[in-house]
Amino acid sequence: MQIKVNDSIYHVEVCGEGFPLLLLHGFTGDSSTWTPFCPVWGKHSKLIIPDIIGHGETESPEDIKRYKIESAAEDLILLLDQLEIEKIDLLGYSMGGRLALTLAILYPERVRKLILESASPGLKTDEERMLRRMKDEELANFINDQGIIAFVDYWEAIPLFSTMNSLPNSIKKSIREQRLANNAKGLVNSLLGMGTGSQASWWGKLDQLGCEVLLLTGEKDEKFCKIAERMLKDMNKALWIVINDGGHAIHVEQKEKFGTIVSDFLSK
Repeated sequence: MQIKVNDSIYHVEVCGEGFPLLLLHGFTGDSSTWTPFCPVWGKHSKLIIPDIIGHGETESPEDIKRYKIESAAEDLILLLDQLEIEKIDLLGYSMGGRLALTLAILYPERVRKLILESASPGLKTDEERMLRRMKDEELANFINDQGIIAFVDYWEAIPLFSTMNSLPNSIKKSIREQRLANNAKGLVNSLLGMGTGSQASWWGKLDQLGCEVLLLTGEKDEKFCKIAERMLKDMNKALWIVINDGGHAIHVEQKEKFGTIVSDFLSK
């Protein structure tokens, strides 16, 4: 389905029946990240699965301000309004997790339960954010100069995704083809507008979350396990689960475990 929001066309997949569950993919992903879970989660939830701005079949505007994480969160609220959905459960992975947390903080009345997979509230200090913005700008220039194929080659080889090397070749091929189908301009603008260094820090707002929160990290993803441990201390209604033999992309590496844990949390 195509939905126009703030002069941009969003591509949205919908499946299942039950309480609405909004699903947000990571950087270089799209809605196909979550469609394999339709047979499982669709039994208890109505899945709303957009391509985030700059990704997949959703448009990639020229204006970088449209990619600011607050703007992207507002787009999702307007999208839900058009679908006449008042309250949601919300699951986000990595970049989509930062976006999900942003939405939950800015629009708390719209979120019943929040699930964050391998996600962070951003960076705490101005210096950290400045350094990260410089790195994101370097990556954006890399895409502009070398093209999307060279970038995907680089992205697949970063240590964060090293645990995915043991996946079957058919799965790795499918993920690569999906990444390559993205719009280069959309990825560049996402890095510049919605990158970790560009967003505000939500560390000081975590204690304001009134909804139930589930933090999920993979055992082999040490960086995000440490982040989740710190987040847990600042949250009032949070549960943290570490999934054995999982890395950053738990929903791919440990699909069945991940699917069951999410279903249990949403159904209780």
